[in-house]
Amino acid sequence: MPATLPSHARVVVIGGGIIGCSVAYHLTQLGWRDIVLLEQGQLSCGTTWHAAGLVGQLRAQESMTRLIRYSTSLYSQLEAETGLGTGWKQCGSLSVARTAERMTQLKRTAAGARAYGVQCEVISPKEAGELWPVMRTDDLLGAVWLPGDGKANPTDLTQALARGARAAGATIVEHVRVTAVHAEEKAGRRTATGVTWRSKAGQTGRLDAEIVVNCAGQWAKAVGRLCGVTVPLHSAEHYYIVTERIAGVHPDLPVMRDPDGYIYFKEEVGGLVMGGFEPNAKPWGMNGIPDEFEFQLLPDDWDQFEILMENALARVPALEHAQIRQFYNGPESFTPDNNFMLGEAPELRNFFVGAGFNSMGIASAGGAGMALAEWIVAGEPTMDLWPVDIRRFARFNGNDAWLHDRVKETLGLHYAMPWPNRELDTARPFRRSPLYHLLRDAGACFGSKMGWERPNFFAPGAAQAVIEYSFGQQNWHPWSAAEHRACREGVALFDMTSFSKFLIKGRDSESVLQSLCTNDVAVAPDRTVYTGMLNERGTYESDFTLTRLAHDQYLMVTGSAQATRDLDMIERRIPLDRHCTVVDVTGQLAVLAVMGPHARALLQSVSKADWSNQVFPFGASREVDIGYATVRATRLTYVGELGWELYVPVEFAVGVFEVLQAAGKQWGLVNGGYYAIESLRIEKGYRAWGRELTPDTNPFEAGLGFACKLDKAIPFVGREALLEIRARGVQRRLVTVTLDGAPDRMLWGGEAILRDGVPVGFLSSAAFGHTLGCPVGLGYVGRAEGVCDAAYLAAGRYQVDLAGELFEARVHLKAPYDPQGQRVRI
Repeated sequence: MPATLPSHARVVVIGGGIIGCSVAYHLTQLGWRDIVLLEQGQLSCGTTWHAAGLVGQLRAQESMTRLIRYSTSLYSQLEAETGLGTGWKQCGSLSVARTAERMTQLKRTAAGARAYGVQCEVISPKEAGELWPVMRTDDLLGAVWLPGDGKANPTDLTQALARGARAAGATIVEHVRVTAVHAEEKAGRRTATGVTWRSKAGQTGRLDAEIVVNCAGQWAKAVGRLCGVTVPLHSAEHYYIVTERIAGVHPDLPVMRDPDGYIYFKEEVGGLVMGGFEPNAKPWGMNGIPDEFEFQLLPDDWDQFEILMENALARVPALEHAQIRQFYNGPESFTPDNNFMLGEAPELRNFFVGAGFNSMGIASAGGAGMALAEWIVAGEPTMDLWPVDIRRFARFNGNDAWLHDRVKETLGLHYAMPWPNRELDTARPFRRSPLYHLLRDAGACFGSKMGWERPNFFAPGAAQAVIEYSFGQQNWHPWSAAEHRACREGVALFDMTSFSKFLIKGRDSESVLQSLCTNDVAVAPDRTVYTGMLNERGTYESDFTLTRLAHDQYLMVTGSAQATRDLDMIERRIPLDRHCTVVDVTGQLAVLAVMGPHARALLQSVSKADWSNQVFPFGASREVDIGYATVRATRLTYVGELGWELYVPVEFAVGVFEVLQAAGKQWGLVNGGYYAIESLRIEKGYRAWGRELTPDTNPFEAGLGFACKLDKAIPFVGREALLEIRARGVQRRLVTVTLDGAPDRMLWGGEAILRDGVPVGFLSSAAFGHTLGCPVGLGYVGRAEGVCDAAYLAAGRYQVDLAGELFEARVHLKAPYDPQGQRVRI
């Protein structure tokens, strides 16, 4: 009862759905006892109770797959631990293919599963029919079978987690709503300090807490707004039906997914649950979610459900005569990218979020609760959570109108074809470079990253500036190849305005950065340093370049997607007694990259500055004139060629672009897009954050030990861990992989790498190497026992599994293109 609520707790968890109960449970498993969970209604009354309860292990990222596999392990043991049934049944799951493209995707899925250690088998339509006898199979091309998948009862699972948490000391209180989240300045930072609550009986009170965790489900966005925290999610209607008994449906029937029909099935009391994820969803709750929306459903909408029902009747003809026991229209919350959100909010210290589970809350809850609890206790993530880190979003992602339009598409992504370079179409254009209109008119086909519209490639005409998706070489392949070759052989111009850019200022900026960065940043003004930033485990939190502008100023340039995360990580690590501030200047500077053997000649023709190798060597940065503008030119490259990045005040960007275009005609200047950047950087072996560099990888695995100042007595975060790693050696190494004899094939990333017939890793990035004349990728090769050294790598025979077909591969420890790095220094 509310009367028993304490006045203080170490942690208060807001929300008693399966996520909130999982966080409370896992905090107690880690030894924390003073936990209070507040639920405005009853446990599981929001969206948890009407979830379908499907638990599929496999995800696109290895780290996310590990989380789900932990969930399955937890659910299988929870009943024995707590004495409460969970409804967990390891019945396995089938995914079927109606089309050749879907079959290719399922074969890619199976290859990835094997690389992740998940049991998965490609089977025939006949075998699929034997596993699921009430299914029509004559129109199928095949299926994949994952015997480790299962299903659970969401409400029972929630109650079991709650009992486990209570048994270990947590307090769980129902019928109490949080009406305010309190914050104070502590140690110079805005910090959550507790909540105000109101019971349904009218009692009110304040609960002070050291940590507040927002697991409020559909209400998480509103709870975040109580304290100025952005939680970008929006509700959408989600439908399924439950039938009466159907002949041939038995208790051990696997879960079945028919993604080409947007539908799923599971057995329930001898009947079927059938639901799905239609391509054009119906948002809900545009004016907020009612507080009293407990154990409630929305009105039936058979018109919206029609596309799912038609496909279900085609797959399971017995449905035509089955009795419908109930139609469920239960809203759930969806995020802009269809991944959930975990972590400490960048706007408010000690305020954590676990929300936005996109109809995957039951499968994700065990692992997500564990990961968030470990983050709370350790003060930082204990594994790679970048795909679900709340800091992948920014304040602008919380716009309700934008979220409304975006979730129409994201709900359907569950079963939409996961093309390797799929772009979302809704709520765009969002953020635009000052050159957007000029690039559009030049034939750019735009992709989106962190909301930025970025040219992927340039087509011969506007009508052709579209992506025709496939798993092979796509329509843009020859156009991107021309951009690639122009950069290698002539000169290309890339709009890289989407780079995140920060000004780091103050008399202590050097010492602060020295303590955070792997590389030595004590360089002279107008010099640039590439560096990593690690955690205490010695694994990557980011990588970026620092250009010293003055004795007390640096310009930091990092990836487009890392703006919120990097700013948060640096600010929280600046000691209060240091004079150092960080300012986001991303929107103030456009970035134009002039790259290729003719870059120097082109720039010299439009500027009075001296661009010679003697005066302007690699790694140097200068203020220079280009036309009427004064810009900062930095001699760096992400494509492996001679070139400069031009940092241009946005008001001068169009003028500089026009000057370069006019002068570039003499040198054959070509506009280049991000697909060309990708193929160029992979040929050169340049790493990318979130793929080659993650919180699960360290500099020695990544081949970046040279960018670590271990030979100097300068402490930095992760240094001690790196010394230990260096001493014991690593069990995996980043390599470049080429398919020398497959010029007609395409690698996209995610493909399994086999050594002597055994999966030992997967490609983290891949493209077609137009200079090499074959597909090329980057990936980690692991060794189960012993050090993964050059001798071990050289001794193996390698293959890449491309949708079930094995291709002979060559592994390179150095970049196959310009391994000595001579071209960037000419």
